[in-house]
Amino acid sequence: MAWQMVPGNVTDAVEPPRPAPSEMSPLSSAEACKLLNAAHGDRLEALYVLAVSTGMRQGELLALKWQDVDLGNATVSVRRTLTRSGGRYTLGEAKTKKSRRSIRLTPRAADVLEQHLERQLSDIQMLGDHYAHQGLVFSTDAGTPFNPSNVRQRSFAPLLRKANLPHMRFHDLRHTCATLLLGKGTHPKFVQKLLGHATVAITLDTYSHVMPGMGDQTALAMQEALAPVQDNLS
Repeated sequence: MAWQMVPGNVTDAVEPPRPAPSEMSPLSSAEACKLLNAAHGDRLEALYVLAVSTGMRQGELLALKWQDVDLGNATVSVRRTLTRSGGRYTLGEAKTKKSRRSIRLTPRAADVLEQHLERQLSDIQMLGDHYAHQGLVFSTDAGTPFNPSNVRQRSFAPLLRKANLPHMRFHDLRHTCATLLLGKGTHPKFVQKLLGHATVAITLDTYSHVMPGMGDQTALAMQEALAPVQDNLS
């Protein structure tokens, strides 16, 4: 190529291997309860309750605005995500078309969001013009978007230690939401809609190994389906 002896770079036609996906470390039901109990009263308690109960991505949570929250109907709408551009974080469009979704909140999530709003309004009143009001649900003390790395290092990591839980990624809270729901027998299509996956196949490919007793369930279902045949033979 340097000597211009070939018309093109043959490596341009090479498809590099994809890196292996990071191993997920979801919390069990008991561990998730420990985490949320440890977060009680924390400034970002609502962030962790939403992360576990809705499966929203960290970028979606940190880009959430109050205009996306309907406390009366206990819903939040995912419309945007936090993106990094030119060394700074800005609000951008949601990851995909399916990422734009409406999520029904649990009663606890709605309650902690309402408490979070009350604390935030008190902060805004106290700081006055020094608060850069951007309508964000989760923001720095000055009202600006969080740096996701700071949330993980300064809030999430200490919270894990407080709850006596092993180190994990913030993204594993999303996996926790999915595995808890699937473990309770929630239909994968509903989990797909909640997480904003493009297809249910992605949900099944990602979490099929954590769906308990799948073989037992299919065998029992087939036994029930063929029960009339067995009865006739008897």
